[in-house]
Amino acid sequence: MAPGSKKGEGHDAQDAHGDEIEEMLRTQIRSRDIHDPALEAAFHRFPRHWFVPASLQHRACEDGPLPIGEGQTISQPYIVALMTHLLRLTGDEKVLEIGTGCGYQSVMLAALCSEVHSVEVVPELYEGTKKRLAEFTDPAIKRIHLYLRNGRDGVPEAAPFDRILCAATADTVPEAWKSQLRTGGWMVLPLGQEAADLVIITKQSETEFTKRVVIPVRFVPLV
Repeated sequence: MAPGSKKGEGHDAQDAHGDEIEEMLRTQIRSRDIHDPALEAAFHRFPRHWFVPASLQHRACEDGPLPIGEGQTISQPYIVALMTHLLRLTGDEKVLEIGTGCGYQSVMLAALCSEVHSVEVVPELYEGTKKRLAEFTDPAIKRIHLYLRNGRDGVPEAAPFDRILCAATADTVPEAWKSQLRTGGWMVLPLGQEAADLVIITKQSETEFTKRVVIPVRFVPLV
């Protein structure tokens, strides 16, 4: 089977979404000045259609978030692209993801790095994503390690991490994330409440961090 394919579907199912994904990339990603061939390949490799409820698959390439149950959403394609692009992955990084959700961001990361350690606090989402990822034959899936726990605690047993990505907004950065980030590494996350900013926080030393604001965003709160 082709990379990214699901058991029982194969390359034809992947190709069926190809034109729609290409149009999404043209109108939503490249038009917003993200030009990243490896990232674009990941979008084709793992169609968003496979991560949304069946009743919403016809809306999979919409320019906005979609509900995935339990009061949570799958992020807008542009936001997934932007946050992933800001990580500047080269293939060798170990990444901590806070908020597994439906697993879409997880597989995008796995296509571009060496390890993904993804934390989900909602049992129903954790179990659903665990089952969903088991349906894939792509070797990148083996790079994903799922954890059912509070994301604020991170994954100390797998630290340090080269990058951290959080898909929920918080008022402050948990100390656990700061300590689990490798010096010289950075995290991409939304900070704030209703009016949040997407920021990049770089660890300069064990005690020094710098912050750069990228754009205003709206995310579900970190629980």
